[in-house]
Amino acid sequence: MTIDIPFIITCFFEIVTALPLTLVITVIPLIIGFGIGVVTALMRIYKVRFLHRIADFYVSFLRGTPVVLHVLIIYFALPLLIAKLSDQFGWGIDTASIPILVFVLTAFSLTAGAYMSEIIRSGILSVNQGQVEAAYAVGMSTRQALWRIVLPQAIGGILPNLCNLFIGFLHTSTFAFTVSQMELLGKANVVASVNLKFLEAFIAAALIYWGMTIIAERITAFLEKRVTAYNRGGIA
Repeated sequence: MTIDIPFIITCFFEIVTALPLTLVITVIPLIIGFGIGVVTALMRIYKVRFLHRIADFYVSFLRGTPVVLHVLIIYFALPLLIAKLSDQFGWGIDTASIPILVFVLTAFSLTAGAYMSEIIRSGILSVNQGQVEAAYAVGMSTRQALWRIVLPQAIGGILPNLCNLFIGFLHTSTFAFTVSQMELLGKANVVASVNLKFLEAFIAAALIYWGMTIIAERITAFLEKRVTAYNRGGIA
């Protein structure tokens, strides 16, 4: 068996056209998930009455079940829920007109929020409690202490984990193909099926994923340097 190198190059340029959608499926859920993660982590750390138990259940369930299951549940269940609410309140929403991408982003965002919650919670708890007490001593509120003292240090400490989560979701984006979203691996399958050269197409896809991973690692290293310098009061 021989590998068709020219076809790998051809596949590379055809498959890379799906990169924008792959990045959308990866980045947007992480941004939304970060917000969900911060709120959920704070609920759990400060034991907000009733809500912290819901947050515990949310994190446990989403982390304890496969991502592809989240995609399928949201894809099949959310339209039914929207249709029922639409009929009940007279919204007139046609669920068939809702893009599939909306359901994919919803599922991935909820999943990202659960994982972000644990990462952010660990980062917040890693900050020396003495600094928080010192912030209170000079008259800062809890919100000010979190924003100015705790979160900057916590984010600096969790950047490697955030990078790992980005890489994980970059790979997880392949599950979007189960509901017909043409991300990188889905595009590779389509390109390969035309010429039945699956190995070459998958090698091309692997190179793209690897390249994105290297870029993410370099950006994370740069941000770590900047955040560390900021936390120490210096200049990066």
